[in-house]
Order: sequence, then C-alpha cells, then structure tokens
Amino acid sequence: MLSIRKCGHKELERYYQLFEMDFDSREMLPKLAVHKALTNGSMELLAVVDEETKMDLAFALVATKSLYGYVLLKYLSVMPWCREQGIGIESMRLINKRYADRQGIIAELTEYPEDEPQRRRKLQRFLARFGYVEAESDYRIGGGDALVMIKPIRGSAELEPVLHRVIADFYSRFLSAFAMNRLVDIRPVKKTAE
Repeated sequence: MLSIRKCGHKELERYYQLFEMDFDSREMLPKLAVHKALTNGSMELLAVVDEETKMDLAFALVATKSLYGYVLLKYLSVMPWCREQGIGIESMRLINKRYADRQGIIAELTEYPEDEPQRRRKLQRFLARFGYVEAESDYRIGGGDALVMIKPIRGSAELEPVLHRVIADFYSRFLSAFAMNRLVDIRPVKKTAE
C-alpha cells in the first residue's frame, strides 16, 4: 500500500536531482527558491512511500498557497527503477485526495522545440484520466510553450479570464521579480469576436 508524506529541506537536497533528470532545465525552479517556498509554507515537497518497504517511490512539488484556493502541481517524478509499474497513477490518486478540499489542482505541461513529439500529448492523456481539462492560455515557461490543465474540485475549470493572475500569485510567493520575469510569461487570453 502506498501513502504520501510531506518532506523537508533534507529530502529536497537529496531528490532535487530527480526533478532535474525529468524536467527541462529551462523550466526548473532554482533550488534556493524551492527552499524558500518550503520555509514560508507556499510549497510542499511530497514523497509517495511504499508502507511495506518504507521506500520513497515518487516525489511531487506542489505550490499550495494561493489567493484563489487552487494548488499548482509543479513537478511529479517517479523513481527511475519504479517506472511502468503504476506508481505514477497511484501518486496522482494520492495527490488528488490530499488536495480534495481545494478549489482545484492546476498542472503545467511545457513543450520545447526539441522535445519528443508525443511527450506532451501523453502527459495530457495521463492527466485527463484524473479529470484534468485543458484551459486556454497564453503561457510560456522558460521560453517553452506551456499548456495548463485544471482538475476542478470545488471550483471551476473556467479560469481563462483570471489564469494569468492565479499563476503569477503562485510564483510571486517564492521567486524574485527578476526570476519571475525570466521564467514565467503568462498573459490574459484575448478572446476574438465571433
């Protein structure tokens, strides 16, 4: 049986490299900013643990403070030796359960020109299995196109008019203005007249 536990700075030092292996360097948050976020409570580092062996099988980094009541699933990584065993599916179930009292969960899927063509599509299908829906956005992370998916829980998936504020609110809690300008580029969606 798997469970989820909150981790601290020591585990971040140990497992930050796992995120670096799984995510493009252009979308990586600086480790110092993540330490700041863990300290001020605006993020949680979560470990998915096998209760029988006490082994950590996966990690997630979630921005939890927001004026809007949503959380942002920033990273989810499964240990390389545990992949293709359903750990990602179980991890998503545990994350969804942990934040079931929130308005919803937001996930960002980035795409860079050199990425494997079907990578983001596979991630979209994976998240859709858990009730995540695509939100229209004009968003880039580290210069790469970002697709936003939202799992509405108590709130709405219709965040397009305020999505740029919601995303900026998460990042402003642990990134400097300079770092935000370098990493996050999100603008209000412009609706065309029909």
